[in-house]
Amino acid sequence: MNITLKQAEKIIAVAKEKSIEIDTKMNIAVVDAGANLVAFGRMDGAWLGSLDISIKKAKTARYFDMNTGVIGELSQPGGSLYNIEHSNNGLITFPGGVPIKNAAGEIIGAIGVSGSSVENDHIVAEAGALAI
Repeated sequence: MNITLKQAEKIIAVAKEKSIEIDTKMNIAVVDAGANLVAFGRMDGAWLGSLDISIKKAKTARYFDMNTGVIGELSQPGGSLYNIEHSNNGLITFPGGVPIKNAAGEIIGAIGVSGSSVENDHIVAEAGALAI
C-alpha cells in the first residue's frame, strides 16, 4: 500500500502534460503513504517559491487524506479545523494537494502542485492523481 517510484514518475509526467496543456509552469511533488517525498519535478521557469508549497500540499493531503482545498474550507474562522495550518511544521490549506489511491481505493500517497492559480494547481494535481 505504498506508491512506487515508477508510479510517482508517471504521475509527474501526466501532471506536467496537463500543465503544458493549460499553459502554466508547475512544481510537482509526490509523497508516499508515510508522507515522505518520493519524486519531484520543477518545470523550467516554475516559481522557485512554489517548490516548498508543492511539497507541503502533498504532505497535507496525505496527513489528512483529503484534498487541501477541502481542508482550507474547514480551517476558516469558525470552522472545525480553524488554525490547523500551524500544525505539523506548517500545512498548506488551499487547493493543489490531492491524495493518490490505488485500484483498490487505498491511499498510497499524495500529489502537491504549485505554480499558478489555486484553480490551475488543483486541475494539474487531480490529473496527476488519476494517472495510476
